[in-house]
Amino acid sequence: MDRDYKDICKELKNILDAKRYTHTLGVAYTSACLAMSKGVDMEKAYLAGLLHDCAKYMTDKEFIDYCKKHDIEMTDVEKANPALLHAKAGAYIAKEKYGVTDTDILSAIRYHTTGHPGMSDMEAIVFTADYIEPGRNHDPELPVIRQEAFDCLDKAICHIYSNTMNHLKKSDKTLDPTTSEAFEYYKAHIKN
Repeated sequence: MDRDYKDICKELKNILDAKRYTHTLGVAYTSACLAMSKGVDMEKAYLAGLLHDCAKYMTDKEFIDYCKKHDIEMTDVEKANPALLHAKAGAYIAKEKYGVTDTDILSAIRYHTTGHPGMSDMEAIVFTADYIEPGRNHDPELPVIRQEAFDCLDKAICHIYSNTMNHLKKSDKTLDPTTSEAFEYYKAHIKN
């Protein structure tokens, strides 16, 4: 990659609102910390965390138009909840605009919202970092989940899925099937 992190940060600061930019930095640093603790490439994890929300400046209509324009597949759930498309659009932008060619980084960006059964280490790290970064305070169980993330990442992922699914059910929001499939996978994986 030809760009350095400072250039990416400048660009992100210009396109994201202040709260989203602060969150982005939190995810980048948390991804690097989790990677260090798991023996995963810290620089790749940092870059994946830094770019995970690089498409978050778009509106719902822009997400749909962008995905149509670039032949990015959309599920019915994503069409009904276009904000979910920021992950797929972000992976495309990371590749085309920021020159990221590493498939593990692109996949981590692509799946940071829903995850999927059997995530790679990088995918699991960015998925988890997005939920637990220091600026987050949306879940009263965050202190426990943060500790789990460094002790047993799979346990933290299962906990995140459980809490996310409960939240979506309570708020009567549509659940992406990938989320429930991944939850069942990690729940069974932890039991074994």
